[in-house]
Amino acid sequence: MDRKVLSISSKRQITIPQKFYQLLGFEDEAECVLHGNELIIRPVKTVSGGEFAEQILEELIEEGLSGEDLLARFKERQARIRPAVESMLTDAEKAAEGTGDYATYDDVFGTED
Repeated sequence: MDRKVLSISSKRQITIPQKFYQLLGFEDEAECVLHGNELIIRPVKTVSGGEFAEQILEELIEEGLSGEDLLARFKERQARIRPAVESMLTDAEKAAEGTGDYATYDDVFGTED
């Protein structure tokens, strides 16, 4: 584990060590996440939702959309991807901490009798 003690300026600013900055792929933004009693600073990753673009388009075309309607509906559905994924990650974190709802292996697959 790499570790570096950072100084905090009077304006509450820190400098990310160059090694960490480059290794993690920071650009011009970072996000801070409070996790229990830890502050996590990580690069902001731009997720375009492109991972699902083909599937979204395929479904919209099957629904008979084209032209401006297709474009408008595509943008709407693509915009819902990131919030949905973030919600799933939050639920997973809560389940891992034991503070959220979760299903056990037996709940999902049943028990062998």
